[in-house]
Amino acid sequence: MPNKIFNLLTGLLAVWSVPAFATVTVVSLTPTHRPPQRIGRSISWTATATDSATGPLTFQFNVTNPNGLTQLVKNFNVGTLNAGTWTSVPFIWVPTGIEGSYQIQVVIKDFTTGQTASKTTMFQIDPLVTGSTPVVEATANPLVALFSAPSCASGSLMRVVFHEQTGGAPESVTNWVGCHPPNTMTFEIAGMYPSKAYNMFAQTKTGTKTTSGPTLAFTAGALPTNIAFPTFTVQSTAKDTTYPIVLHTFITFGTSTVYPDTATDLAGNILWYYSANDVSNSDIITRPLPGGDNITIQDDYAWDPTVSSQQFLRQVDLAGNIVRETNMGVIQQELLAKGAVDGGPCSAVHSPPPIGAACTGAFHHDAIQTLPNGWTAALIDIERIFPPGTQGDPSGLPVDIIGDMIIVMDTDWRVQWYWDAFDPAGGGNGYPLLPVSSTAVLAETCGSNTAGCPPVFLLGSTIAPLAHDWLHANSLYYWPAPQDGNSTGGDIVWSSRHQDWIFRIDYRDGAGTKRLLWRMGPTHTATGLTGNFTFTNTYGDPWPWFSHQHDVGIQNAGTEPITLLDNGDTRISNPPLGLGAGCQPLDCDSRGMAVNFTQPVGNCVTSCTPGTVTPVVSLDLGGYSTAMGSADLLGNGNYFFENAIVVDLLAGATYGYSLEFGPTPPAPQVGPADVLLNLSAPQHYRGWQLPSLYDPPTT
Repeated sequence: MPNKIFNLLTGLLAVWSVPAFATVTVVSLTPTHRPPQRIGRSISWTATATDSATGPLTFQFNVTNPNGLTQLVKNFNVGTLNAGTWTSVPFIWVPTGIEGSYQIQVVIKDFTTGQTASKTTMFQIDPLVTGSTPVVEATANPLVALFSAPSCASGSLMRVVFHEQTGGAPESVTNWVGCHPPNTMTFEIAGMYPSKAYNMFAQTKTGTKTTSGPTLAFTAGALPTNIAFPTFTVQSTAKDTTYPIVLHTFITFGTSTVYPDTATDLAGNILWYYSANDVSNSDIITRPLPGGDNITIQDDYAWDPTVSSQQFLRQVDLAGNIVRETNMGVIQQELLAKGAVDGGPCSAVHSPPPIGAACTGAFHHDAIQTLPNGWTAALIDIERIFPPGTQGDPSGLPVDIIGDMIIVMDTDWRVQWYWDAFDPAGGGNGYPLLPVSSTAVLAETCGSNTAGCPPVFLLGSTIAPLAHDWLHANSLYYWPAPQDGNSTGGDIVWSSRHQDWIFRIDYRDGAGTKRLLWRMGPTHTATGLTGNFTFTNTYGDPWPWFSHQHDVGIQNAGTEPITLLDNGDTRISNPPLGLGAGCQPLDCDSRGMAVNFTQPVGNCVTSCTPGTVTPVVSLDLGGYSTAMGSADLLGNGNYFFENAIVVDLLAGATYGYSLEFGPTPPAPQVGPADVLLNLSAPQHYRGWQLPSLYDPPTT
C-alpha cells in the first residue's frame, strides 16, 4: 500500500507541475538518403520536436509496408535536448522485404503531460532485380549476402540453395517463402565461411514440381579485425552431421573481452556472427527464430542515462539489422498503465526507499516468441523493500529482495499481460507455492555490481548491505496444450535457479488466474517445503533431483520429456545441503537431464496428489558448470547440452562445452554416454545445435 500511495502522489505532482495546455510539435522527420532507394540500403531517420512543457520527449517509429501492414519498429525512447529542440535517437531502417511505397511514421510523446504529436512521410523502395536475372549483393555483415530473384507465381514457394565452389561442404538452403507477385523475392544468405567463394541459385516449388534458376557467384568477406572472435577446439570429433551448425552466445565473467554471437560448423569454423553496433556493449541471444532472426537482450542507454545494462530487447535479422526493439523505460510506463504496482522506474523511488517501495530494472535471461499470434514473453527483474529480518537477514535494516516479473507482449512488443512474483493481484506472493519466506536455497545475494546479477538500484546506507537474489528466474517455456484438463489454452512454465524449482503459471493465453499451479523440484532443507512431484529414482542416484537448473523446456510439442541443464550447485555444495567434497564424479559434475512426468491431481495451492518424475537420461557432462547452459532434444533423437562455464584449474581458464550425445538405450541412461560432439570455446550463456540458421529448435 505505501508504494501505491507513493506512485499516486508522484503522478499527481507531475500533472500539477505542467502547463494546462502543454503542446508537443513535430519540427522535422529527415532521412539520410532521398527516395527512391533500393532494397537493402541503410537509411537513417532523425526526428526533431519541441515541447511547451519541460519534457522529456520520447520518439517511436512505425513502418507501413506497401501492402498496408504497419509494424512498430522502434518503441518510445528519450531524445536529447539542445537549445529547446528535442532530437530522437536515429532510427536505422534497412528494408529487405518487398519493393513499393512505404510510410515512415514518428510518434512523439511527453509521458508527463500525455501530449503527443506525429508525422508521416512516404518513401519509395525500388527492387534490386530489374529484369529476369537474380542479383546478389554484399551486406554490412561480410558473412551474409542479399539475394534477390524475380517474382514468382502466387501459391508457389521459393528458397535459395548455396554451396562452396570448391570444398567438401554440403549444400545449404534457406527456408521456403511464399511467393507474393508482382513483387520480387529477397533472401538473406547466411552460413558461409569467411573469404570463400560460393554458388547460389533460387529454387521455386509449385505443387510437386521444383525448378532451379540461374546460378550466381558470391565471395564472402573476411572477418573484421576490430572484433575479438572466440577460438574453438574440438575435444572429440563429431560423428553425426545431421545437425551441422552450433549457434553460440557468450557471457564472459572475469574478463573485459566481449565476443559476438557466433555460429560454427562442428569443427569450430566460423560461419556467421552478430555483433551489436557498439562492440563495447554486450548482447545475448535468448532464442533463434524460424527464418533466421534472433531475439536478443542488449546493453544500451534508454530512458535512464545512468544505466545501460540489459535495457533493450531487440529482434535482429541475419545481417544484423534491427527488425524491432523495445526498452525498459517504455515497458515501465506500459506496466504502470496496466496497474502493475511494482512496474515503475527505480529512479522514481525516494531515497532512502521506504518499506514497500518497488521498481523494475532490466530484461534478463530469456525472451521467447512461441506464444499464439506471434506474441512474446520476457523476464524482467523487480526490487522490493521488505521489513528488517525478512528472509532471515541479520542486518536489522530493511531488506532489498530481488524478484521477477514475466511480461507478455503483442506483435508490436506492447505489454498486454504480466505476472508479478511479489504482488498477490499479479499472481505472486500470498499463494502458498512461492512465499517470500522461501529464501534462496544457497542464500545468494547481489551487490551494486555483482557479476551474474541484474543492475541493483535500491541499496544504500539505510538498507541491508546486500540484496537477496530470491528467485533468479532463468528460462521460460510456453506450454501450448497441457494434458491435465486444467487449462483451456497455453500456460507458462518457468525455472527458478535459486529455488531449485520449476513452476507452472495458469496463463491460459491471457485468460488464466495467474496463480502458480505446481512446483517441481526437491524438498528445501531449511524450510521443509516440498515440490508437488515425487522422483522415481530408477538408478539409485544419491541426489536424483536437479538443482540451479537452466533452459527448461518440454519437448515433442509439450507432451514430454522435460529437458534441462542440471548445473547441480545445491547437490555439489557442502553439507548439510549437498554432498560436498566427498561426492563421487557423477555427483560433482553438471548433468544433462531429460525426465518424463505425470501431472499432480487436484489443487496444489491447497492439497494435491503428487505427480511423478521419471528419468530418461541423466548424463555426466564431464565438468561442473556453476551457471548458465542449454538443453535440447534434437529431432533425430540425440541430445544437445551446453555445459557453459567450466573452470579448468590446471589451465587457469574457463570454458564452455557444446556436447551432443547419441540416442538413449531402452533403460534410463546415467553417467558417461556416447559423446558425438564435444566442442570447447570460451564460457557461454547458451548454445543451440541446428540443421541450419533458418531452422531453430521449437522449445
